[in-house]
Amino acid sequence: MKTLLRPVVPALLMLAAPAFAAEQADLIIRHVTVVDVEHASTVANQSVVVRGADIVAVGEDKTIAAQWRAPQRIEAKGRYLMPGLWDMHVHFGGGPELIEENKALLPLYIAHGITGIRDASGDLPEQVLQWRGQIRDGSLAGPQLFTSGAKIEGIKPVWKGTLEVGSQADLDAAFVRLKKDQVDFVKITDSTLTPELFLAAVRGARANGLRASGHIPMALTVQQAVDAGISSIEHLDYAYKAGVKDEAAIAADFAAGRIDRAEANRRLDAGFDRATAMAAYRGFAAKGVYVTPTLNGGRILEFLDQDDHAKDPYLAYIGPKLQATYTWRVERAAKATPAQIEARHQEYHQVAAVLPMLQQAGVTLMAGTDAGFLNSFNYPGIGLHDELSLFVKEGLTPAQALSAATRAGPAWFGMLDRYGGVAVGKAADLVLLTHNPLEDINATRGIDTVVLRGHVYDRKALDALLTQTRARVAGWKAAAE
Repeated sequence: MKTLLRPVVPALLMLAAPAFAAEQADLIIRHVTVVDVEHASTVANQSVVVRGADIVAVGEDKTIAAQWRAPQRIEAKGRYLMPGLWDMHVHFGGGPELIEENKALLPLYIAHGITGIRDASGDLPEQVLQWRGQIRDGSLAGPQLFTSGAKIEGIKPVWKGTLEVGSQADLDAAFVRLKKDQVDFVKITDSTLTPELFLAAVRGARANGLRASGHIPMALTVQQAVDAGISSIEHLDYAYKAGVKDEAAIAADFAAGRIDRAEANRRLDAGFDRATAMAAYRGFAAKGVYVTPTLNGGRILEFLDQDDHAKDPYLAYIGPKLQATYTWRVERAAKATPAQIEARHQEYHQVAAVLPMLQQAGVTLMAGTDAGFLNSFNYPGIGLHDELSLFVKEGLTPAQALSAATRAGPAWFGMLDRYGGVAVGKAADLVLLTHNPLEDINATRGIDTVVLRGHVYDRKALDALLTQTRARVAGWKAAAE
């Protein structure tokens, strides 16, 4: 009887088949060192996998490479991958005739690794709200844009583009408008807004489920604003004011008209007390109040006598009408006497010295530039890197500065689950650097690639953004001549 042999080929094929099929993604960044900003550490030889706008895998390169396939691949050996930067205080404005020049600033943020910005209100609120929607639906290239819409102010204020509030009824109407606009937070300024309505606006923001940010009137103490529920204090000089021992007496004297603003500022400058300040700052931390120092803007203005910025190469990226808005601050600074100039220098250093105190007290610092119209030579994009350099110069570690520019913004908006790290489930908003920013904060300037909502901008594409902006500005300048 003949023995029948079973076919062996199918069995061999089964043995040769892979245990699993590789998953498909859009982008793999291989052999990269991941910067863990939260823990101030790095993890070498990682692969990061992006699908759509999401990070879907992070891990040891060999393991990830065996599990995933993607049509785009970045070989990143020797480079450092960190979460995208956020500038938490920017401005767009100057009037309707400056809309296009303001819009041309958006690519500058991408080109400098900034994937999120917080517009702290200018005089183009409707236009900015429109840009926010266009960026979100993908029809406009730009960093993720959060905006306060129109700011809350008093009647006939210095600042344009505001919701003028002179009564509780006006304030109620303002919040109806802001909620209709679906603003991301509320900005309150104090050129003519009464102290009582300022506090009511802060409380109203919280009652309407919105975070409040702003400038605190001289007639109020910083603690009063904190107690009312302010969520972020803009500009370091307000934090300095909270450290003045007799701040309450100064505020009361100013409110009663017994002293003018110049005398109030003189007493504030002379009255700082470290113990008072640290107690106040620990209170900020306990209540979750963040501080946006905007150091670079102050430094530029206080030292215009040493650098007039007339030959800044970056002016090639700023439209001529936007540059014209710088003039009033420049002219005002030029009128200062030698004694006033020396006082400006001293005041800058005096205020900057509270930065490490805030950090020591546990206050969350947010990196923001104040860049935009009016604020002379404070440039969108590169300004954030200048701000981070100043943070370190004034006493923060590179890791602390990085956290202020990558994690603090998302934390303030309650979005740390989505942003501020290189991890599964986070947004694919990433910056690839040539050097380690935890060792040298200036490494943030050495950008190889930016990934924004999963879209890859390599160095060539980033340079193209700069070239295109430069060409548009040159065209505007030529047309104006």
